[in-house]
Amino acid sequence: METAKNPPVEPAVAPSLGRIRKIAVLGAGVMGAQIAAHCVNAGFPVLLYDLPAQGADRSAVARKAVTGLARLNPAPLALPALARHIEPLNYDEHLDRLHECDLVIEAIAERLDWKEQLYRLILPALGPRATLASNTSGLSLGALSASLPEDIQPRFCGVHFFNPPRYMPLVELIPGPRTAPELLDRLETFLVAGLGKRVVRAKDTPNFIGNRIGVFGIMAAMVEADRHGLTYDMVDELTGKRLGRAKSGTFRTADVVGLDTLAHVMRTMQDGLPDDPFHPAFATPPVLAELLRNGALGQKAGAGFYRKAGKAILRLDPQTRDYVPADARLDDAVAAALAQRDPVGRLQALRACDHPQARFVWALLRDTFHYAAVHLADIADNARDLDQAMRWGFGHAQGPFEVWQAAGWLQVARWIQEDIDQGHALAAVPLPAWVFEGPVAQAGGVHTPAGSWNPSRGEFQARRKLPVYAAHLAPPLMFGEATEAGALLGDTVYEDADIRLWTAPAPGRGDVLIASFKTKMHTISPAVTAGLLRAIDLAEHSYRGLVVWQDGEPFSAGADLQAMLPAFMQGGAAAIEPMERDLQRVAQRMRNAQVPTVVALAGLALGGGCEIAVHASARVAHMETYIGLVEVGVGLVPGAGGLAYCARRAAELRAASAPDAPLLWFVQKFAQAVATAQVSRSALEARDIGYLRESDPIVPHPDALLHAALQQAGALADAGWRPPLPQPFPVAGRDGIATLTAQLVNMRDGGFVSAYDYELGLAVAEVICGGDVDPGSLVDEEWMLAQERRAFLRLLGQPKTQERIAGMLKTGKPVRN
Repeated sequence: METAKNPPVEPAVAPSLGRIRKIAVLGAGVMGAQIAAHCVNAGFPVLLYDLPAQGADRSAVARKAVTGLARLNPAPLALPALARHIEPLNYDEHLDRLHECDLVIEAIAERLDWKEQLYRLILPALGPRATLASNTSGLSLGALSASLPEDIQPRFCGVHFFNPPRYMPLVELIPGPRTAPELLDRLETFLVAGLGKRVVRAKDTPNFIGNRIGVFGIMAAMVEADRHGLTYDMVDELTGKRLGRAKSGTFRTADVVGLDTLAHVMRTMQDGLPDDPFHPAFATPPVLAELLRNGALGQKAGAGFYRKAGKAILRLDPQTRDYVPADARLDDAVAAALAQRDPVGRLQALRACDHPQARFVWALLRDTFHYAAVHLADIADNARDLDQAMRWGFGHAQGPFEVWQAAGWLQVARWIQEDIDQGHALAAVPLPAWVFEGPVAQAGGVHTPAGSWNPSRGEFQARRKLPVYAAHLAPPLMFGEATEAGALLGDTVYEDADIRLWTAPAPGRGDVLIASFKTKMHTISPAVTAGLLRAIDLAEHSYRGLVVWQDGEPFSAGADLQAMLPAFMQGGAAAIEPMERDLQRVAQRMRNAQVPTVVALAGLALGGGCEIAVHASARVAHMETYIGLVEVGVGLVPGAGGLAYCARRAAELRAASAPDAPLLWFVQKFAQAVATAQVSRSALEARDIGYLRESDPIVPHPDALLHAALQQAGALADAGWRPPLPQPFPVAGRDGIATLTAQLVNMRDGGFVSAYDYELGLAVAEVICGGDVDPGSLVDEEWMLAQERRAFLRLLGQPKTQERIAGMLKTGKPVRN
């Protein structure tokens, strides 16, 4: 007889560390409403609170904020219908419902007294395990925490979302003086796995890391622009994409953020950092002060450093205070220096050039390097957190330490110190000793394979080992972090100039083959096509599955038109037919492979990229995946089985949901999407269009995509994967063509599409409806692919299609002719 076993003892869990199921956001301003939107995008219901309104609807303030999400651009909601999962409430009537929430994010205005008052109001209703987090951009967590009871302080911290929360990956996590360490680990795990965020832990100093360094950079740019006599548009030309930063540069970014917001962050530094040796540079420039007085707050007010006049963009002249045409022209020598790919040569050329534009760029970089080095120990645990904050919060391709290290650590350090000694820098404080001596000098920088420099500990600090990061098989590495041997993930099976076939490091992942494109924008060249066919053959012979995954975005911008051009120039459309057949063959092999094929999607998946994805056995997609069959933009129809997929999928959807409904109901949605070159604005919308299926997981964090795809391939293999048996399906036929044609006529006559768009729409209608056959006729894949090929090759010979292709290759933008 068995003895009775004691019931399992539940491990002790610190308060607020339970599973997060529902979230409350306090404050329905623009930021609070957008945080709520991002949470429901990820599948978490939200209670959105604000002050009670006068009148019958006491929750009108929060309700108006939810309604207003639909008007914001870029869209905070992945699907407009998700707004129904944000419940607008007010503090007077609904405070008791706060008890339902596991995470409460306070997101009201940056006033310490207002936040303290709100905390006193909500604390009696706060759940006993709920986390309370303040979305502050720079207020002291110590001061905020001091207003809370002692039993609440361990479950209170700062969580600073960057704006707009859906699109900006960075969240800064800031502990208060008594925040439980376990709380930070659990909240970081939730932010990463649940909301798909990239988390940096910051110290409790004014403006934390991102805004401290980023806004210093803006202030330094203002000072140096004045010193070197550069216009605002010239500064933006120099500090945008040419410098590996957001294309809006400095002053356009300030306008987009809002000059009042910028001024608030500057005041935080002015008031909170009186002893900072760079404090004189924090002064509000007179031009900015005048713009603020005049209500010229940037883009939201219609004017700031720039003003739009019709289609023209005017810049402010700081001397006359008038708006004049933007006319920035880069000096040839400066442009050549910035274009150098070698970071050492680029910085040497900029420092050696006497042109004011070059002197400005060097001065701005010097000031940022100087400030980051002096304050690293104050604001961050290590150099990695600082660089990642600038990458993820300000859109920089590399953080300041990475740029410095890539350009030659000690040489650049000597140049900086020379400028400090000669009085050219913004402060006289020398660089820290660790810059010139010890481990950093010996390693040639702050980032090494062992970790990134922690000046407080005097050692290189490895990344945090939270379990959530085990699923991040290929996280973006810092410059200097990877060894030469370890820079290339996994074991290569085959590689050429356009594609790599490889396996992920063991354990448990080496039995699935991975294909990654190496072409620009991951376009599908003839070599990529051949590589994918090779990959499927190899996977069927030696592996349990195949995953198509790219190292970085996009997944694929579609077929490589440039690679096809020489064949077309020599042999016309007939010379393209073999390539066209190969593209179709790849798609069909993805569908019919004897092992599961899984595509990992992030960013753009256009044209041929979309066609490869929809024909795979399964897909995993990041929320920010933008999928579409866009071939009409270059005067073509989808040619790799895209329309065959749409026709078959329409028949499947009808059979599954409404078998007695007209087939055209299901065909029309696909036809419209293709004829208008519609691209989904999220993975959820791609599912709504029909390019993703309900069974295709949407993965919050892009770095977890590869892991999810490998898991999906393994699960399908474990379940005894077999490809679908060939089966004919019904098409809408000539009646469907007639109905779609009538709709196209109305669009053409109403001026919604051009005459050639109408012709392309007719071609889409004819193919997607299966050609000139009776409605309901059963056809197979080969029939549909033949229809596609004929339409594709016929259009390829049309002059207007050739104009569109030439225009796209020249400008990268669709031509409407």
